[in-house]
Amino acid sequence: MRADRLLSLLMLLQSRGQMTAQALARELEVSERTIYRDIDALSVAGIPLYGEPGPEGGYALLNSYRTNLTGLTDGEVRALFMLSIPAPLEELGVSQELRTALLKLSAALPDSHRRDEARVRQRFHLDSAWWRQGEEQMPHLPAIHRALWQDCQLDLVYRSPVGVPIRRTVAPYGLVAKAGVWYLVCARQETAARAEAVRVHRVSDLLEVQMAEVTFDHPADFDLAAFWQRWCAEYESLLTGFTATVRVAPEFLPELPRRFGSQIHQKIAQAGAADEAGWITIDLSFKSFEDARDHMLSFGRGVEVVAPLALHRSVLDFAEQIVALYGR
Repeated sequence: MRADRLLSLLMLLQSRGQMTAQALARELEVSERTIYRDIDALSVAGIPLYGEPGPEGGYALLNSYRTNLTGLTDGEVRALFMLSIPAPLEELGVSQELRTALLKLSAALPDSHRRDEARVRQRFHLDSAWWRQGEEQMPHLPAIHRALWQDCQLDLVYRSPVGVPIRRTVAPYGLVAKAGVWYLVCARQETAARAEAVRVHRVSDLLEVQMAEVTFDHPADFDLAAFWQRWCAEYESLLTGFTATVRVAPEFLPELPRRFGSQIHQKIAQAGAADEAGWITIDLSFKSFEDARDHMLSFGRGVEVVAPLALHRSVLDFAEQIVALYGR
């Protein structure tokens, strides 16, 4: 571990220039006393370090001590610096490894490229979490991570839809983080020789996870990204159990893709000609009657229900109750 820390310290000084012991300690998550010892060790090893006292001082490398990484264009360097540590990697426990790898790449770049790092990080930040997404407790994530790397089976306990705990032995095929939520992609093992269809479990819903001593052969033809795309499409199709015919105001059309996803563009394109006021008529899919009503109420005057009549009357009834309450 000390060798890794010494290398990280060296890369920090090479990529960022002069840094105080306090800043180095904060970045490497160690004490300042440890930084002083590491600086001495690097100096003994022949690394050309020098220190400047005072509040604006710190440690730095001689300008001659550089390693260049060539072949990257300006655009590629800027794209590299846009990378941040997403929350799922923090949960998986590999954020420090990625941070160190980016630091090594940054340290190896020429000075002309490395100066772009601060400018890019001040102007771009990628946040993959959805609004008001509560933190999920996932104590079993490290065990799943280890099993994936070692191709070991997992003994799972999860709760069925009726509330009964179910125990299964599965072969973990992959982990997927979607909008900050982790999912386990696996094949259930009923016997040592036969696997059921590939299934998906939300990691936060697992009650127990234990890595088994039995290994399995990960299928060479399994494409995790392709499977996930198909699974998401099938899952979303199950959420459209109720269809409503609606009229959409022209000023509300740009809002539909944000509410229903990019697939709504095809429905808009296939809709008939707009009426004299510019409204178009399309069909929208929802999970249920209640879900459709909630959406319609949230759309305000941007969308009008045409059919079914029951949904039209239900939205009108709720709207009249709201007006009566707030109009007093």
